[in-house]
Amino acid sequence: MKQLRLKVLAGLFLVAGILSWGAARLWDSVGTLPSVPIAAPIVLAVIAAVLTATALSIRARLKAQRDRRPGAKGVEPLMAARAVVFGQASALVAALVAGMYGGTGVFLLASLDVPARRDQALNAAFSVLAGLAVIAAALFLERVCRLPEDDDESPGKARA
Repeated sequence: MKQLRLKVLAGLFLVAGILSWGAARLWDSVGTLPSVPIAAPIVLAVIAAVLTATALSIRARLKAQRDRRPGAKGVEPLMAARAVVFGQASALVAALVAGMYGGTGVFLLASLDVPARRDQALNAAFSVLAGLAVIAAALFLERVCRLPEDDDESPGKARA
């Protein structure tokens, strides 16, 4: 399984932000801009919490297994792989969504004197922060589930 690359996530964030900013400008010139839903930062924050809880649970189980505590439950490799895939998918989607709301938020910065636009800009800012929290939690989960021999692997070798 390949590791998430920060460059890819940053690129997705920037491209989505630029496209969203341009679409917001175009949409605003034609009519009213659609609102940023209040649920966006909440959903992203819940995903970040689930990823963090999963990472902490797996880390505790791995530590108990390493310390050979009696009755310690191990971590099934397939379960760990599924958790990493969920984290990677969440991070990619969060980068796109955070970029989209970031671009919209940047467009809304020009009209902060209008109360409705100010509220939309705040929702967009919280969405970007929650999206970054999802990315951080996904990277933490990926690090927790990394195999020890992955560190010694040379770049030329194929990964499973």
